[in-house]
Amino acid sequence: MHRLPQTPVRVLSSLLALLLASAVALLASAQPAGAHGTLAMSTPAGGATVSEPLTSVQLYFTEKAASNAFFTITAPGGIRVDNGWSYGEPKPLDKPVREYFLVNGQFEPREYTTGFPATVAVTHLPAKGEYSVSYLSVASDGDPVRGTLTFRYNGRVTAAPQGWSPPTTQPDPALLATAEQHGSSGQVSAVPTVAAETAVPPSAAAAPPSDSADESGPGALAWTGLAAVAAAVAAAGFVVWRRRTSPTGRPTGRGRTAPGTSGRRGAGTRPGTRTPGTKTASAKVASAKVASAKVAGSRTARARTATVADATTPATTDSRPPVDFGASPDPDLVTATPGSRLSNTGLALFVGALVLSLLAGFGLARINGNEGTAAGTARQSAGGPPASGPAVAANDGHQHPAGTGPHTHRGDGATGEALATGTTVSAGGYTLQPLERTQPPGVRADYRFRIVGTDRQAATRFAVVHDKPLHLIVVGRDLTGYQHLHPTMAADGTWSVPLTLARPGGYRVYADFSVTAANGTQQPLVLGVDHTVPGAHSPTALPPVQAQATAGPYAVSMTGNPTVGATAPIHFQVNPADSATPAQLERYLGAYGHLVVVREGDLGYVHVHPEPELVDGTVKFWLTAPSSGRYRAFFDFQVAGKVHTAEYTINVP
Repeated sequence: MHRLPQTPVRVLSSLLALLLASAVALLASAQPAGAHGTLAMSTPAGGATVSEPLTSVQLYFTEKAASNAFFTITAPGGIRVDNGWSYGEPKPLDKPVREYFLVNGQFEPREYTTGFPATVAVTHLPAKGEYSVSYLSVASDGDPVRGTLTFRYNGRVTAAPQGWSPPTTQPDPALLATAEQHGSSGQVSAVPTVAAETAVPPSAAAAPPSDSADESGPGALAWTGLAAVAAAVAAAGFVVWRRRTSPTGRPTGRGRTAPGTSGRRGAGTRPGTRTPGTKTASAKVASAKVASAKVAGSRTARARTATVADATTPATTDSRPPVDFGASPDPDLVTATPGSRLSNTGLALFVGALVLSLLAGFGLARINGNEGTAAGTARQSAGGPPASGPAVAANDGHQHPAGTGPHTHRGDGATGEALATGTTVSAGGYTLQPLERTQPPGVRADYRFRIVGTDRQAATRFAVVHDKPLHLIVVGRDLTGYQHLHPTMAADGTWSVPLTLARPGGYRVYADFSVTAANGTQQPLVLGVDHTVPGAHSPTALPPVQAQATAGPYAVSMTGNPTVGATAPIHFQVNPADSATPAQLERYLGAYGHLVVVREGDLGYVHVHPEPELVDGTVKFWLTAPSSGRYRAFFDFQVAGKVHTAEYTINVP
């Protein structure tokens, strides 16, 4: 005769094993990247204020910059003041830097104590204010090294040399080709560095920096997974405790035995039979496992994100969590039969200690990893770009100011195809599915569409980004008729927005959004589809390149030199048309402006977000041109509650 299996013990053993396996897998996934050659420090330092005139800027890398590296220095007025660069004499770093390399499947540290400078000549200092330094190089392992830094100058203005003119050079095509080849692999362009005196384990020290606005990295997943398993273990422990402390002294719930039976074979029942109201041991274990899985899935969904209930729900920052729509309540827990030989106190202490130790250990790794991203790199002022790190470029069609609330996304790359998106109707497992493909000219009609996943079901879980869960951009194929709209979503995942298109012709519709997957990760995407207005169409020629534009009663000037594959600052100054006093800009969609750039021909799309604050009275963007060619830029800004759009033609040689 055999006793029934100790069901609670078996269930808890399975859950604890799952917890251990999940912790090991998730902790192992938080591995550092493998590139090197990053910027370690600079003179002047990023974010510093300089009072005396300077003739050069020194950028110290952990290895020599490539011979065809590209550097620019841009003055507050958008004029480049760099005049070539040269190698300098190596010197000890202010703080040793540690980088990690993948060797035989293991990340091994390598310490750098020497900086190899690239000295960029400064011709003159034409104005006080913020100066921007950009760099693009390739490390010895082939990975691109790019980034930006800024410093402020408040000293006396110096004159330009006789006969000097601002440079308009672009990066060497060979440099761009190498950066594109390696930058399209989905890795960021540079690796966070760690101060050598900081004792950080390899599994966490060089992990990619975590941005508060983008919790889709491995750290967020790890926290979610551990939290889900911990919730399952806690639920099971609570069930056992409740059953062992029943007021009647007998087990309660679905698993109790019928009166007069002992729950054992041969005691009131025949082998192979089951008394009504009881369950076999195997059925009980299966039920408990199903309940555990349901609890883990439900808790994971709640811990990671929620769905959009109303697409018009307001938000104030990019980092605002998604809104809950249709979240189902937790399922009832299926209780297990009693019989555990563990005491309540021992069980609680054992489970609690194990869960807390694993979570604490992972939390320490996360803290160390985040500290490591800042150590050993040149510091930046709030709102400024990082001295080292990935360029502000992403293959989801977004570009953001580095080191600020706006962020870069997974798969950042350097290729022209990667930087400009919206040329395909499907990407990342999702498809833009319009319900209408045409409408009459001059007629206001609802434009309806869905975002459909690989399961052929409409997605309904979207993250709120810049105050909206989805941005719809419409522009004619001749780059006229620009509109920036915000549809609303119905419960079945159908989006709709009133749309009026005055002129016949072809249009491109871009859906710009971040969809939230079932596991809680957010995937930013830009999908594009054609839309037609029938009738005789006369394409409008692209206007000539001009630095000035009129938007309503405002004159808007654009300064800067867009550069292929390298980050360049672009400034917009807004003034009333009849006054030299700057307009009082208001935040629109959480920022002082938005910049949409569309490439002529294939209509490749780039959406650029600005610095969070005005810079010397201007709206400052960091733009990386996807390729040479002509573009149409649309700058949205708001004054006195009304949104205006200034349009420009940009020619990138």
